[in-house]
Amino acid sequence: MRYDLDLIASWITPGSRVLDLGCGQGELLEFLHEAKQVRGFGVEQDEAKAASAISRGVSVLQGDFSREVRDYPDKTFDFVVLSQTLQQVPEPLPVLEQILRVGKKAVVSFPNFAHWRNRCQLFFQGQAPVTPELPYDWHDTPNIRVIAFKDFTRFCNRYGITILEAVGVKTDPASRSGLVLRWLPNLRATYGIFLLSKE
Repeated sequence: MRYDLDLIASWITPGSRVLDLGCGQGELLEFLHEAKQVRGFGVEQDEAKAASAISRGVSVLQGDFSREVRDYPDKTFDFVVLSQTLQQVPEPLPVLEQILRVGKKAVVSFPNFAHWRNRCQLFFQGQAPVTPELPYDWHDTPNIRVIAFKDFTRFCNRYGITILEAVGVKTDPASRSGLVLRWLPNLRATYGIFLLSKE
């Protein structure tokens, strides 16, 4: 399993109810079910990925999670996970409000746009960064938001979202290994991972 998903899994308590929005092929939910007896549900827009997750035995609804999440009652889940998807969400605040309504806690992760490699490409080459974490050119990217570790922290503070944990990690997109960075995460981390609540 990817390093960032392994770290997210470490925050999920055994036996909890988990909703994974943009769950991809269901790797995290499958692991949580087997290792922590979690009751997990996923929402995935990509039909092929949803089918792959279902073939793994994961309960997945194929659809737009920003709409599907509205159908769940308050505090249905112990955790709602939004992993490496926030940068593709047109309206982040309403989605995060829904996530924190249906979940007691939320885990959100995203590529850190302030990573030094992105800064260097902008500064020295004068062009939009293309990196392993953000692999698209400006004209074909699904990533419509550029989010920095520091920006997301400020966003949470502004809208009264409690940050329970904030971790910067250095890892490659599909890597099973990585590092948690405590020093200068806004500059050095390739991904930010946040554990959130709304009190």
